[in-house]
Amino acid sequence: MENGKWKIIFMGTPEFGVIVLEELCKTSYKPVLVITAPDKPVGRKQILTPPPVKVIAEKYRISVLQPEKLLAISNRLLAIKPDLIILAAYGQILPKEILKIPKYGCLNLHPSLLPRFRGASPIQYTILAGDKETGVTIILMDKKVDHGKIIANTKYEIENRKITYRELVKELANVGAELLIEIIPKWMRGEVEPRLQDKTKAMYAKILKKEDGKIDWKKSASEIERQIRAFETFPGSFCFWPRNNKNQRLKILKADVLEQTEHGPFGVSGKTFLASNDKIAVQTEKDFLIIEELQVEGRKKTTAEDFLRGHPDFVGVILK
Repeated sequence: MENGKWKIIFMGTPEFGVIVLEELCKTSYKPVLVITAPDKPVGRKQILTPPPVKVIAEKYRISVLQPEKLLAISNRLLAIKPDLIILAAYGQILPKEILKIPKYGCLNLHPSLLPRFRGASPIQYTILAGDKETGVTIILMDKKVDHGKIIANTKYEIENRKITYRELVKELANVGAELLIEIIPKWMRGEVEPRLQDKTKAMYAKILKKEDGKIDWKKSASEIERQIRAFETFPGSFCFWPRNNKNQRLKILKADVLEQTEHGPFGVSGKTFLASNDKIAVQTEKDFLIIEELQVEGRKKTTAEDFLRGHPDFVGVILK
């Protein structure tokens, strides 16, 4: 079939998928169908909100399906007779019945250099690990999660030591979209030889839960600062401030690390101090975490300076 005539189905849900889908739509590989997650209630008012990929699909006038379970639409997919299915952060495992439908298989664009960080949270784990290099990998999907043969990959050097999750999502999605657009015609023409992953190097990035955001002050300041950047959208990084006979939940939104030049101990892990420029310093197992932005539960986010003006009693407490 001639270039540009292939029937491609795209599956994706969050921002990573948005960027990839939009780039595909600018080429001759615009999908004939987009599959994404169902609309979900969001915020305190629980307003029913479409996933980001659906918004982009509608912008480009692409039909959208939002099944709770993929097998429910298998007959629809069979009727389309797709040449290729492309996944970019879809969020569901494809059953074998779906994997068999497209003529040229199902390609997954994964934001890591597989087999490092297989699983649901590769970008977060890349930041948590302090990696200076990551990348994207296109695999031919099989029934195991992120296990399939590698079609292509490309590296990305992390030059910004303070890169956040949102920033790295955008960088890797753009790199991935470029690689995908380059590889689609080669794959369709049979010019690419898939290669096995080295299973001895496999590492996994688990699905994140709300409780994963709890800060452990017995970790080093560097580890905690990386967690804050990695978990900025979900689950967030939080601790508890003992106040008025109750523990008030406190989110740390932005922080830095201050090396401890003198030998301690200056106090137990989690104890707060007043740092220079009216910043808040928290003792950790190694070095101090400098809090720059924070948010008390139920309040708006604020800078450390503004927070201390209203809460001078915060200095000297032990956060939990």
